[in-house]
Amino acid sequence: MVRGAEKRRQIDFHAAVIRPVRPLLVLTLALTTSIMVAAADEKGAMTESTSSPPASTPAVPAASSATAAAKTTQDQLYDLGQSLFDQYAPAEIKEQYDFPTKEQWNEFAAKLQIALKGDSIEGLAAYEPQARAALTGLRALPGYEAETAWLEERLDMIETARLASRSPPPGEHPSQPPVTGQLAPPGSAMPYYDLWRERLRGRAVPANAAGLMPALRAGFAAEGVPPEFAWMAEVESSLNANARSPSGAKGLFQLMPETAKTLGLSTWLPDERTDPAKSARAAAQLLRNLHGRFGSWPLALAAYNAGEGRVSRALAVNKAKSFADVCPLLPVETRLYVPKIYATIALRTGVPPEKLAEESP
Repeated sequence: MVRGAEKRRQIDFHAAVIRPVRPLLVLTLALTTSIMVAAADEKGAMTESTSSPPASTPAVPAASSATAAAKTTQDQLYDLGQSLFDQYAPAEIKEQYDFPTKEQWNEFAAKLQIALKGDSIEGLAAYEPQARAALTGLRALPGYEAETAWLEERLDMIETARLASRSPPPGEHPSQPPVTGQLAPPGSAMPYYDLWRERLRGRAVPANAAGLMPALRAGFAAEGVPPEFAWMAEVESSLNANARSPSGAKGLFQLMPETAKTLGLSTWLPDERTDPAKSARAAAQLLRNLHGRFGSWPLALAAYNAGEGRVSRALAVNKAKSFADVCPLLPVETRLYVPKIYATIALRTGVPPEKLAEESP
């Protein structure tokens, strides 16, 4: 009788606790992978358009390399998730739920990638609950601190997309009609700058900033780039030198391997993308080159995030000249990325956007 009662208690526990949590765990794995894979195209585009392999080595299309790396990581994480499900999910859970097929997995990843690359602020904002669940899952996994730092910054973008679209959090009702067509908050020449400024107000400076920033600023100054832009590392990686996306981007400035190599960094034993001083010089060099092409720091930052080609095509429309002009034509993440950097600089250094706009280095 005791054994029977104990067994019933175990089954009751699975029914009351594990069964409701199981779909969240599966969803967390799927969402985490899809969000990370979405970065492959973003960073791959930048690599493809801003760098080329040395003449002495066979040319490998950067976008193809990024896609292959992302696919490898996606398949590995999928296999890991399926293995954990097969080994540890109780029989009662397996009776109720099936592990998602790769077709289902890839379909969801494609939808999220479209949201990140697309032109709908509201579409990106809709992923906030799932992204929160994914981040919760990552934080619970030992050894995933680097991926967690990367995803935290992407969730920050998604949350801000919700605020930008005036969409209320789940379960809440809007206090006013949604404002979906407004590109720039009143009083700001840079779209979404005021929103970021208010959102970041009071946010604590990363604990390691005092130790890191002098070297980062020195690296940018040495390359002829305003040292204030070294704070872009906080936006890219939360100042985590080991931050990593499965697409292959790594370090404080999230440089892809091929981009890092063309900028003179080693990516293997040691991986100098994790070296604060060296990676800062490399990122500053890339940003300086982009400024040389576009003549504008906001546009250079947009190209750092979305790729030279995407920014060039946007500028060609109606012969646009500024970031504000092309903002509606850029990916949602890029629209939010550039003003976030400027708001971060303003709060950390007191330098306003107009002081870091069109000046030549």
